[in-house]
Amino acid sequence: MHYNYKYRLDPPDTLTETLLHHVDTCRQLYNHVLYLLNEADDIPARYEVQGRLPDLKSWWDDLGDVHSKVLQMVVKRVYDNLSTLKAQKENGRAVGMLKWKPPREYRSLTYNQSGFELKNTSGRSVLWLSKIGEIPIHLHRDIPENATVKQVTVKQEPTGEWYATFGIDVDEDTPEKPANPEKVVGIDVGILKYAHDTDGTAVESPDFSDERERLERAQRNLSRKEHGSANWEKRRKVVAERHADLKRKRRDFLHKLSNYYATEYDFVAVEDLDAKGLVELPGNSRNRAGAAWGTFLRMLEYKCEREGTHFAAVDLKDTTKECASCGVKTNKPLWVREHSCPSCGFEADRDANAAWNILSRGLQDVGVGHSESTSSERLRLSWSRKSSIFERPVETALPVDTNSVSAKRVVEAGSHTLKERTALAVSE
Repeated sequence: MHYNYKYRLDPPDTLTETLLHHVDTCRQLYNHVLYLLNEADDIPARYEVQGRLPDLKSWWDDLGDVHSKVLQMVVKRVYDNLSTLKAQKENGRAVGMLKWKPPREYRSLTYNQSGFELKNTSGRSVLWLSKIGEIPIHLHRDIPENATVKQVTVKQEPTGEWYATFGIDVDEDTPEKPANPEKVVGIDVGILKYAHDTDGTAVESPDFSDERERLERAQRNLSRKEHGSANWEKRRKVVAERHADLKRKRRDFLHKLSNYYATEYDFVAVEDLDAKGLVELPGNSRNRAGAAWGTFLRMLEYKCEREGTHFAAVDLKDTTKECASCGVKTNKPLWVREHSCPSCGFEADRDANAAWNILSRGLQDVGVGHSESTSSERLRLSWSRKSSIFERPVETALPVDTNSVSAKRVVEAGSHTLKERTALAVSE
């Protein structure tokens, strides 16, 4: 399996200048290749353009200062961006042309296959990069012994900090997914409650109001400074640090929540959300963007693959309207938070009803068997109309009370908070 491991670098001032010189040279090469492709009648193959790099070095002296693999990855970057642009155009999106990269938009360089090495010099870990030197690195976690490092990307963040991201392939056997999963769960994501699952757990959305307030205050201070001045640069870094702090806390919450579901269940079903499309809709787009549903689903998918857990992304159409007990559709506005079926009388929380519909569709889409588990016995629905999986009466389908877990507790204590709640529910 492929993983990315990210580490903090601590280059001295001399190496920082060298890194910046290499990054800027790569940026200029990127713009040069883009210019050549725009001028060409037919776009040549990528390897043909890479074959011209030795000729460019004959008159472009700065290219000789950069490792050859790094230059090849610059060409690949141009072609990857062109492919992305083409794919968006084929999907009906209005797209223009690739633009030249200014210095603020090009901050990284990539070593692929060679030109890098992790060393231990005088008891400290360093990252050696060809034609740059040894850079102190904070290895806060070890790279697995059975892993092969394929490439290293070095990037300067807007805060001024440098990071190295290792792309590694781990030689390990993926756990076999159970043919008859015992612990199954459906998850409905939202804004008021970030995740509501079929085991009665409702995880609150993280409250980042304090972080956003600090960010907005820093942005107001930046707007009062003269652009390009020393004070402006100082305040710009503060704004970048506020952005980074908010991003770290959000990803920490998403990692812990997704890890919990991937490790605690044999089968996980979610909605196949078009997160980007939802953000572009008018109204409340800020909260939808802050929820980062797309990031959560991507994390959940790869962690389920790593843990040998079934993962299903189902069609989201009418998961809220459809009754989880009898299947009758009932229109209800967003402010109505309870589901009450006029046909069978089944009542439940709106999100809980959607979670059960998601689970049912996921099991049908994947086509796996299922056996009841003790921990979720009291939460099962009657599925006589849709399938013969569940045969509990509707009256005992869902508990009246929903176990609510604070997002702050998830962040502070990790997924253990959810595990303790699950254990408590079983003991009751």
